[in-house]
Amino acid sequence: MKKVLLVGETWFVHKTHIKGFDKFTESSYGEGASWIIEALKSGGYDVTHIANHRVDEEFPSSLEELKAYSLVILSDIGSNTLLLPSSTFNQSKTNPNKCDLIRDYVLEGGGFLMVGGYMAFSGIDGTSRYEETSIQEILPVKCLGKDDRSERPEGITPKIIENHPIFEGIEENWPHFLGYNKTISLEGSKTLATINGDPFIATTEFGKGKSLVFTSDMAPHWGSEEFVNWEYYPKLWDNIIQYLTS
Repeated sequence: MKKVLLVGETWFVHKTHIKGFDKFTESSYGEGASWIIEALKSGGYDVTHIANHRVDEEFPSSLEELKAYSLVILSDIGSNTLLLPSSTFNQSKTNPNKCDLIRDYVLEGGGFLMVGGYMAFSGIDGTSRYEETSIQEILPVKCLGKDDRSERPEGITPKIIENHPIFEGIEENWPHFLGYNKTISLEGSKTLATINGDPFIATTEFGKGKSLVFTSDMAPHWGSEEFVNWEYYPKLWDNIIQYLTS
């Protein structure tokens, strides 16, 4: 059974309600990983999910630990969450660079998938900053280094431009998406599908491993209800994982 490490796709929300002289706060926690976890488990994968706020404690601290997984997925998690463990930020202690670990993991044969969102690629306001990390070395696309969101409230549909095993058994009646991270194709990589002329799905080889990007979201809001309930949703992710781990 192939082991998949899914990192990110969680958030906290803290709101302040103001009513005249009075105010109160409201807090909530959310996860957007349930759709893909269900899809992968139904396909026979062993999925470990690390929430954003648990990365410090639970993300592998060595290359050997990371090699226990066939595939690493980063979804809607900014590079600061990987690069700033509490003992470094608060106590000035050294720690392994998790971005370097992922790069070296792919170099030695691991599979890597980055999924889009507000905290993927360069991200909202350029906050995710993956262009400044070693993750950029393994991506088939170039991060913009600025706010890279392309919001599409009218809905936009991707276009397959190259036949590839990840599309096997999937009809071309793709559902719409409500936005994506804008990136630039890199020489030597393969763009398999576009969205508004920009990379939507692209892949490359790095060392002994492979990486692939899916520049929209695996879950709402960019991933529309039509997408997460699409009959080919499980098949798509299964095909992607099979390709990246073969």
